[in-house]
Amino acid sequence: MVRKPVAADQALSLDNQICFAVYSTAHAFNRVYKPLLDRLGLTYPQYLVMLTLWERDGVPVKDIGARLFLDSGTLTPLLKRLEAADLIKRTRSSEDERQVLIALTSKGHALHDKARSVPQSILAASDCTVGELLAMKDEIVALRDRLNAVLGE
Repeated sequence: MVRKPVAADQALSLDNQICFAVYSTAHAFNRVYKPLLDRLGLTYPQYLVMLTLWERDGVPVKDIGARLFLDSGTLTPLLKRLEAADLIKRTRSSEDERQVLIALTSKGHALHDKARSVPQSILAASDCTVGELLAMKDEIVALRDRLNAVLGE
């Protein structure tokens, strides 16, 4: 016997889950980013750290973690690998030894120029206009912020 779907069943349909749409889109983005970032010698999380440092160099680890929504347990190994690749340097703050500052090396600065083609490649792969992508990004960020507000973050 085939039962007729009820509204509650539709609410639990995978295709109706915004979380799955975001999750599967993130996977698609990662597959598009991978060959682009392989050419730079970066993983996607490392790329995010580098983007943060290209915006503002010489920042405390906690600021990077806050910007990327990453805890120190996730961020520390990332930073160690970037340091091993000579893209960043970690130093203790002279004002507060508990604080570790992250700064780009000359190699890290030089990688910025090599990375300039990445956003254009993502735009081309999306087959969207800049305006369409910006509007989607703004809506996703607004949703993220509302969800974080519910959690008190």
